[in-house]
Amino acid sequence: MAYELNLDWPEFLEKYWQKQPVVLKKAFINFVDPITPDELAGLAMEPEVDSRLVSHKNGEWQASNGPFEHFDGLGETGWSLLAQAVNHWHLPAAELVRPFRVLPDWRLDDLMISYSVPGGGVGPHIDQYDVFIIQGMGSRRWRVGDALPMRQFCPHPALLHVDPFTPIIDEDLEPGDILYIPPGFPHDGFTHETALNYSVGFRGPNTRDFISSFADYALENDLGSNHYSDPDLTLRDHVGKVEEYELDRVRNMMHDLINEPEAFRQWFGRFATTPRHELDIAPAEPPYETHEIVDALMQGDSLTRLSGLRVLNVGDRFFVNSEALETDQHQAADALCRVMLIGKKELGDAVQDPAFMAVFTDLVNQGYWYFDE
Repeated sequence: MAYELNLDWPEFLEKYWQKQPVVLKKAFINFVDPITPDELAGLAMEPEVDSRLVSHKNGEWQASNGPFEHFDGLGETGWSLLAQAVNHWHLPAAELVRPFRVLPDWRLDDLMISYSVPGGGVGPHIDQYDVFIIQGMGSRRWRVGDALPMRQFCPHPALLHVDPFTPIIDEDLEPGDILYIPPGFPHDGFTHETALNYSVGFRGPNTRDFISSFADYALENDLGSNHYSDPDLTLRDHVGKVEEYELDRVRNMMHDLINEPEAFRQWFGRFATTPRHELDIAPAEPPYETHEIVDALMQGDSLTRLSGLRVLNVGDRFFVNSEALETDQHQAADALCRVMLIGKKELGDAVQDPAFMAVFTDLVNQGYWYFDE
């Protein structure tokens, strides 16, 4: 089903985005859960799905990672089952992400779903990403504190908690309500009655992520091979001292590498389209011939983009799942970035371009786009 989000986006971005948390009451009218607890449990038993089980009993926290073989003996209170990137594996649940596509695609992380019994939760903690927590079935109480320096500690090797905090939000969420939390605000959810929660997360990589990834790209592509040189070297009194102009020269060498526009765009396109979680990729069997794709499109058929696939326009370059898309058909390639359902209308004249359609057919055969039977 299609979900309509009752939200004034310009007002939300101005007042709340990355500024302060807020409860959005009845953001989804007549909300219907897209997944059942049994379906979520089934996903948590699959090795491709990142999942974990968190429990809090007798004052002790426990956490374990999936895949799980069974869920026997858990009891009726004090535990939560969480699965990451459910939008990659469950198409009805993936529909929950679509209303948030007003925000940049490259910032979207995934849809995490949690199933929690009364008393269940993961404890008070801080996330370093923006999250929209949608309340499904059941009821949970959410407490959110202010973004102040806080001590973090591990009550279990797999959990990172914060000390108790004074809430600035303390509310029960009902089906269709959304709690938005920016990075750095401590929060804690406590389940009243068995609940499903859906967390649409938007991640901002840190500087370390960027530098590490760019360094890997430079090594793989043999960039920055020019050596430090100093033909203007003169005698100095202190040979054990590095002069400021030498530090400046090293810094400028590094800046020059990052400031090379084409290399920077190529790196970023690959970086930003690399998924953090596995995709449910099913290559076409048997593979399509280009003329079969063209014929189907000309007859009015459309292709659906694989859920979770990252397709981005970076400057005048295009990237699909960490690979550059080489084409002169910029309007058609841009349509691949814009829309989830692609047909003759969206591709325009590119349908008649053998070179573009050969490239697109290869993407279809890899399982990145598919005909929805």
